[in-house]
Amino acid sequence: MTTAQDTDAQPEPEHPDAYARLGALMSRLHAYGLETVLQRRKLIVVNPEASGCCDDVPRLADTVTCRPRRDDGGRLWFWTSWGEPIAEANHIVDAALTVATTLRAVTSGSGTGE
Repeated sequence: MTTAQDTDAQPEPEHPDAYARLGALMSRLHAYGLETVLQRRKLIVVNPEASGCCDDVPRLADTVTCRPRRDDGGRLWFWTSWGEPIAEANHIVDAALTVATTLRAVTSGSGTGE
């Protein structure tokens, strides 16, 4: 069994603005009908209208984090749970649209989600 001591892995320090940026993103995501749970270091986002992959994941969801992006001068970015950058953290509208689209939420007045 590998432990943090074996790999010398240290958790990334929390950025002082990360929680506020996640909170702003949370508010914007509600406009798309998405459910959210804000925690200290992450934002869980669930589309209550989209089926998930399996019994363990009954609804389409992702966990968004907010941390510096090293290849962008250390500016804060939102990240998917699989480590893909979403948008710079001060681009709340862009980030919310990307998350909503990824989770197949309705993003226009058409009511279709596409």
